[in-house]
Amino acid sequence: MQLFKAYCKDFWRYRFLLYNLVGRDFKLKYRRSVLGVVWSVLNPLLMNIVMVVVFSTIMDTRGTGIENFPVYLIIGQLLFGFFNEATSAAMGSVLGASPLLRKVYIPKYIFPLEKVSFALVNCLFSFIALIIMMVATSAPVHLTIPLALYPLLTLFVFSLGIGLILATLAVFFRDVMHLWGVFTTALMYFSAIFYNPMGLPASPAVALLQKYIVLNPLYWYITAFRGAVLDGRMLHTSEILVCGVCALVALVVGVVVFRRQQDKFILHM
Repeated sequence: MQLFKAYCKDFWRYRFLLYNLVGRDFKLKYRRSVLGVVWSVLNPLLMNIVMVVVFSTIMDTRGTGIENFPVYLIIGQLLFGFFNEATSAAMGSVLGASPLLRKVYIPKYIFPLEKVSFALVNCLFSFIALIIMMVATSAPVHLTIPLALYPLLTLFVFSLGIGLILATLAVFFRDVMHLWGVFTTALMYFSAIFYNPMGLPASPAVALLQKYIVLNPLYWYITAFRGAVLDGRMLHTSEILVCGVCALVALVVGVVVFRRQQDKFILHM
């Protein structure tokens, strides 16, 4: 409890630094881009169109229980893209800030937190692509859409916890930065982004896939978001518990690991 209060007090003291760092990254990302922020909308939208064309020709999406495949797909793309961007950027954040950390005192957790926050800002802009796709496919607007905030916010906390762990590991083991890209590529296929694992034809291989895919926290965040936005249903109790518990556990482990090792960072930069 004392640790939590200390972090809250520290965070409030450096809140303006966090705002400025997010603003700086935002300007740097779109500084030389002709389209600017519009690219955050066009990129997922164009990728979605390409993937819809490809997968619609090789699989029967209605036969697997997916009624509105374009919206189903773009939700998975956006949430997984947010997690991938947030954790990958947070992983190298402390190393990237090493020149600054050698000169002045700044709480080191600010840098992973800023990268995850910036990824969330990008994700929110990308949701315009989701709205466009819903309008284009005449998807119904459900009253349960505000419930999608819960899986999104818990995914933010989960990504922050994983980002803190990765940022710590990257300081001591640079190879983690390369291995994480391989891991997230494999993770993408176990996150049910472009297929419905519960609607696949019954077989021993599918049964094995269904058994292991539920162990992936990202599957639960994406499924809960789809349920609120696309299916118009309330969040299941299991979804609320899994999303919340995974976020809390990841954050606690991330804070403990980061806090115990942060004083050694400067010796390995």
